[in-house]
Amino acid sequence: MTKKQSILLPITLAFLLLGLLPYAAVGAVTRNAGSNYEGDFFIISSVNRRSKELFLKAPTEVTELMLVNDRTVFLNDQGKRIQFQDLRAGDTVYVISRRGSPGLPVAVRIQKGPMTLSVLHNRYLEFK
Repeated sequence: MTKKQSILLPITLAFLLLGLLPYAAVGAVTRNAGSNYEGDFFIISSVNRRSKELFLKAPTEVTELMLVNDRTVFLNDQGKRIQFQDLRAGDTVYVISRRGSPGLPVAVRIQKGPMTLSVLHNRYLEFK
């Protein structure tokens, strides 16, 4: 390693670590926030109230049509019951579903909730 390379390496690492500090602080604040959400995370693309359907988009950009029925439980981000009519395009939700008789997924439970940095890390970035 040359003298120039040996000086640049610690400087580069210092800048990298300084750049990540804000993200570490946010993770510390939100570490337990949202950890009680169960199911798969989606963003609601559209809500069809007439046919009781949600068009959902996963963080991987994969879309899915989700049916709801009279047994579907709807919750806000504090875990309190809400109605299907309270869901809007752009809402972020956690969905527990099962396969229905025509093969389409039917939501058992839909809970509004944010995707925090810690939840993102635990669900999608942590190697197990």
